[in-house]
Amino acid sequence: MVFYILASNLNVRFLDKIKYIWPQVLNELEFQTSTSSGKGGQHVNKVETRVTVIFNIEASGAIDEHLKGIILGNLRHRVSSGKLILSDQSSRSQHTNKERVVRRLYELLVEASKVPKKRKPTRVPKSVKEKRLKAKKAQGEKKSNRNFRMD
Repeated sequence: MVFYILASNLNVRFLDKIKYIWPQVLNELEFQTSTSSGKGGQHVNKVETRVTVIFNIEASGAIDEHLKGIILGNLRHRVSSGKLILSDQSSRSQHTNKERVVRRLYELLVEASKVPKKRKPTRVPKSVKEKRLKAKKAQGEKKSNRNFRMD
């Protein structure tokens, strides 16, 4: 299967990591077909156009243990018993649905392999603190001047 990916919005560093192991991942994918729902009349009832891809992340030999941990951590809500299951039935063509579901899997793996940047805690500058305290003092004086009484 010839498979092209437009990498316009994907992070290049993670794209290279997945791109390197992608041929091995393709060999580990399990495809299932079934009849899809929706319009199409008799065609829908007799042709299996929905494509489901099952990728067993835990048993994968293509992905190293460190990357498996990152991917499983980021996809913990989508993975069931170590398997990632995606399906597509948007087209009336099985071939098109297969290409779309494989592309989605690829993009999902690239996104899931990203390690979030650690946040650097920053300090509030001294000038900002002084400005805030000065504004509070001015507001307090304004309010205390309202309560002025002549005795």
